[in-house]
Amino acid sequence: MKIIIGETTITLAHARAALAGPISVLLSAKARALIAKSAETVARLLKTGDAIYGVNTGFGKLAKTRIASEDLSKLQINIVRSHAAGVGAALDEGVVRLIMLLKVNALSQGASGISLAAMEALVDLINADVLPIIPGQGSVGASGDLAPLGHLSLVLIGEGEVSHRGKRLSGAKGLVAARIKPVALGPKEGLALLNGTQVSTALALFGLIAAERNAAAAILAGALSIDAVMGSDTPFDPRIHALRPHPGQILAASHYRRLLAGSAIRASHLVNDERVQDPYSFRCQPQVIGACLDLLANAARTLMIEANGVSDNPLVFAEDGAVLSGGNFHAEPVAFAADMIAIAIAEMGSLSERRMAALIDSSISLLPPFLIRNPGLNSGFMIPQCTAAALMSENKQMSHPASVDSAPTSANQEDHVSMATHGARRLGPMNANLARIVAIELMASAEGIDFRRPLKSSKDLEKTHQLVRSKAASREQDREFSTDIETIAGMIEQGAFQSLVPKLLADLGCA
Repeated sequence: MKIIIGETTITLAHARAALAGPISVLLSAKARALIAKSAETVARLLKTGDAIYGVNTGFGKLAKTRIASEDLSKLQINIVRSHAAGVGAALDEGVVRLIMLLKVNALSQGASGISLAAMEALVDLINADVLPIIPGQGSVGASGDLAPLGHLSLVLIGEGEVSHRGKRLSGAKGLVAARIKPVALGPKEGLALLNGTQVSTALALFGLIAAERNAAAAILAGALSIDAVMGSDTPFDPRIHALRPHPGQILAASHYRRLLAGSAIRASHLVNDERVQDPYSFRCQPQVIGACLDLLANAARTLMIEANGVSDNPLVFAEDGAVLSGGNFHAEPVAFAADMIAIAIAEMGSLSERRMAALIDSSISLLPPFLIRNPGLNSGFMIPQCTAAALMSENKQMSHPASVDSAPTSANQEDHVSMATHGARRLGPMNANLARIVAIELMASAEGIDFRRPLKSSKDLEKTHQLVRSKAASREQDREFSTDIETIAGMIEQGAFQSLVPKLLADLGCA
């Protein structure tokens, strides 16, 4: 995908492309003009001798310290080196690519004072797919994602490490691979590179997009489970949802109606079925999954604003020469969005696990105990349900809001922080857990459908069943589960089921 910065608004489609693989970025003439004018403004203001935070002063609590003119470049190099203090496992390459795209988009708006040469170097790194190695831990989500962005910035001066074509290289060799020279940082440039919410925003978008894939698979699993237990499609009647018109609920109900339409299994028990109502985890799927979809859509709107905003400090206003210190680097909106995504992930897993529990309970499902022939000798799906319960509980624990936490930093100068980066980073393992919970339900519901043969489900649910069976065979007797669970979870994570429940966020107005 080719993205022309300055002529287009960053969208979820751009985020998906950056997460998926190499992208091409070009600075428009408009963006180049804004960048140059902003840098010229900083240079002009420096000649006045006035104090400009982070340009000719120290940082944070050291802002009262004036820096000599001959040390201004050294100041910017020092801040990059000192702030590269991250620890832990490196961030996913797709996330790093997205971070770089968001950073270019923010700096291109002419409010940061960075030079055109530095911007071109950052663009060249993206286009060569030379990706800085960024440790995932160390940001509190305020004053910018300082530590992780420090590691990104190190590469521009020929230090740090990169990943390129599957190899880990020094930052200096990474610049050679991208055919660029180390950037000689000028006034404000190190600070401009370090300040911003791009890491927390990219991680949150990564979590959002994975959550949408998981939601599609969860809807399919839920619909297949309804047919497996010979449940009712009455709860999805549009008249019910028109009386409580939450957009996500209406959208989810429409998918369940579509997925169950034409099922011969459903038709087989329309008459003489003594059951009046199904358990909540079957009957209330539009209400619960719909609420989750609304949370995801709200988070998407917040993150798209953030992806297209400027979160630097201080901000340079070339029109009137003002340099204003503010707090756009505070990632509270991103933290709230990440918390919403986490809650949605946890709830989708909770609902899926409850349906899984019902499937193996013969008193509810009217299927053989634990979905296995000759139960007793065989244990069937007994322990996979325990696995789903364990993963569900892990996600519940991780879904505690990160945004309500704060740890004062920088000698109490930065005394309230968002914890957005941690809140967004946890979405990765939470989504991995959810994919495995839903994979277990898909396998169990497919087994339930097998017990209903020769009756067939609907066209799309039969496709779902076939997708599961293409990698996980039916169980005539006990065999190891783990491989099949991981395989089906991998299919979910790769989007194999998404085409059957497409465009969830787009249908809620988030493209």
